[in-house]
Amino acid sequence: MAAQPVAKLPEGDDWLYELKLDGYRALLIKAGERVQIRSRNDKDLTRMYPHLALQAQKLKAQQVVLDGEIVALDAQGRPSFQSLQHRSSNPKHQIVFYAFDVLHVNGRDVTGKPLTTRRARLPAIVGESTTVRLSHELPGSAEKVIAAVRAAGLEGVIAKRKDSMYRPGERSSDWVKLKLERQQEFVIGGYRPDGANGVDALLVGYYEGESLRFAGKVRAGLIPHVRRELPKRLKPLRVKDSPFVNLPDAQTSRWGGGVTAEQMSQVQWTRPQLVVQIRFVEWTAEGRLRHAAFLGLRQDKCAEEVRREI
Repeated sequence: MAAQPVAKLPEGDDWLYELKLDGYRALLIKAGERVQIRSRNDKDLTRMYPHLALQAQKLKAQQVVLDGEIVALDAQGRPSFQSLQHRSSNPKHQIVFYAFDVLHVNGRDVTGKPLTTRRARLPAIVGESTTVRLSHELPGSAEKVIAAVRAAGLEGVIAKRKDSMYRPGERSSDWVKLKLERQQEFVIGGYRPDGANGVDALLVGYYEGESLRFAGKVRAGLIPHVRRELPKRLKPLRVKDSPFVNLPDAQTSRWGGGVTAEQMSQVQWTRPQLVVQIRFVEWTAEGRLRHAAFLGLRQDKCAEEVRREI
């Protein structure tokens, strides 16, 4: 079940608020001593996070399915998507799983129960674990919650109807998300090479119906080892023609986001399969990203689901 993006949080006693955590959405599935971690697009992440799987064996249920977020906490205990991406080069990170819902418990499907009923079961299931943690409700009005989250410099807030049922595969208005920092997923459709084995810039876009629309070029955030590693993922996807329906541009935009017909020859196009997380300042009047920066690859999102958000 996914949340709809909104420009304003709903108010009232019918809603509860949680932090929007900056990580990988995943299901934690325990059956006896066997544990699986599966991404939103059903990839098996268990081998990537063996410590999480080991700790999940201690959950206080013989069989359980938890919905939550895999998060990397930096030295200050703040969620860091970049630390999650580069965890092997950052020994100070801590990988945890924040559980915010339970779908099955000891053979019983509880998705038809109200959210508050489902969440009430989480403390007993999670126990005192510091690796599998609870995503706690944020107290106060929407205005106070937003102010607190913004002051802490965190990504955003999720609001959920307290009586909402869990609807797998749906993006429901019963769950909504407000991002306080402009960032979202985009699909790579090409890149500008840097020498034989590097990446100078990514060309990213989003789907509108079945068409991939170009949103901008991204160079910021491509630190040296990322520039070296990305070609390994991109080269097998190379194609002859641009997958973007709105290129070339007649001229480059004010912020350098355009790609002219002359510049098209400098780009190596790819099949639109890889999804990346991008932070940016705003959308321009031309529908392009201003001051975009690469945060990391998304392994939990399908390219075809990527749309322009608010």
